[in-house]
Amino acid sequence: MSEGGLGAPIRHNIPWRDADFLNPELLDAELRRVFDICHGCRRCFNLCDSFPKLFDLIDDSETMELDSVDSKDFKPVIDDCTLCDMCFMVKCPYVPPHEFDLDFPHLMLRARAVQNAEGKTKFVEKQLTETDRNGKIGCGFSGVTNWASKTDNKLTRPIMEKTLGIHKDAYLPKFEKKTLREQLAATKIEVNKNAPAYGRKAVIYATCFSEFNNADIGVASRAVLAQNGVETEIVYPACCGMPQMEHGDLARVAENAEKVAAELKPWIEKGYDVISLVSSCSLMLKFEWPLIVPENEDVITLSKATFDIDEYVMDIALKDGIADGLSPLDGGVTIHMSCHARAQNMGQKGAEMLKLIPETEVAVIERCSGHGGSWGVMKDNFETAIKVGKPVARKMAKDMTPYIVSECPLAREHILQGVEKLDTDTSQTKDAQHPIELLAISYGL
Repeated sequence: MSEGGLGAPIRHNIPWRDADFLNPELLDAELRRVFDICHGCRRCFNLCDSFPKLFDLIDDSETMELDSVDSKDFKPVIDDCTLCDMCFMVKCPYVPPHEFDLDFPHLMLRARAVQNAEGKTKFVEKQLTETDRNGKIGCGFSGVTNWASKTDNKLTRPIMEKTLGIHKDAYLPKFEKKTLREQLAATKIEVNKNAPAYGRKAVIYATCFSEFNNADIGVASRAVLAQNGVETEIVYPACCGMPQMEHGDLARVAENAEKVAAELKPWIEKGYDVISLVSSCSLMLKFEWPLIVPENEDVITLSKATFDIDEYVMDIALKDGIADGLSPLDGGVTIHMSCHARAQNMGQKGAEMLKLIPETEVAVIERCSGHGGSWGVMKDNFETAIKVGKPVARKMAKDMTPYIVSECPLAREHILQGVEKLDTDTSQTKDAQHPIELLAISYGL
């Protein structure tokens, strides 16, 4: 047996339909096996709060070993995993194909699936994951919802904290007056026939965030791709299911995967590439869906045809050449490489893309923001999320460029909240959240 794995990490299909997968006793045995390995290794102590909580549990126990830790005390360890995948991707020496066969994030996912099957997922938490329904309502009443969700609203935010469990200081995304598809349907765009990449075709999967919360990402993506000669179509069949996956509702994830894959199949058959606008959604389409519904050929085909938007622009730059017309951005740029972008194992495509902009300094931060999707906005987690992201906030505050972006827009806002807690002025920060928006600005689009 080797001390650590030297092979490239691989992941097994998730057998969520098997009865053993949801067996609490078998789950507990696997948790104890994996936790004991983690206890003897401890390389992941500084990644998130799950590992310090696990190690404190063991160190404070009677024998200072896992045998004297009660299984009921595992819950905080499970709950604090944000499924960022960084332990699997960059730290753990025992991931498959190593004999220990350790996949900590997917084990935490299994534990949450058991909790969900036992009816232990809170009703409010489930409602917050209904992004499509909530997005339609939010956009329909955007004036009211945006007013109510402002962190400086002393009337509504304390009520939301008490009733919904959302921390009163946590940033919540705004809602658009019109969805991305509605906005794009009202405008025409001309494809640049002189661009080196002219002739490419791509269908843009809007993602719930760009569809309902920040249409600028989709607008910028279409404009940049048109400037580079790419014909595009925008679709949005449904959410990728990441919010449901966070709570272990794998049946819902599978349902969404099959629906989206079926709708995108005709586009792929017509020779279109598929582009996802947000890194978490790209990760789902490319890697998580094929592990959840490996028998679905449409899902497998979609995973092979999908690009993250930054990855696609760099594919154009490397294979065809980027279109002329980029201008410098005064003051420089800081980009946060989100965990779910890193988990795609595609390299720093967002940073590489921004470095295409001439005479513009690009500072790169590659560390977890601490946000963790809906986890980071909850009352019980927000302060921990700020603590985990503090090293990123310190670095951001030190550089403090006018342009601050992340491949995860919500992580970007969470980082800025951390910067503000360091008494750093963020008032001069530009509104752009995603790196593709900066490319559009550089093009003057």
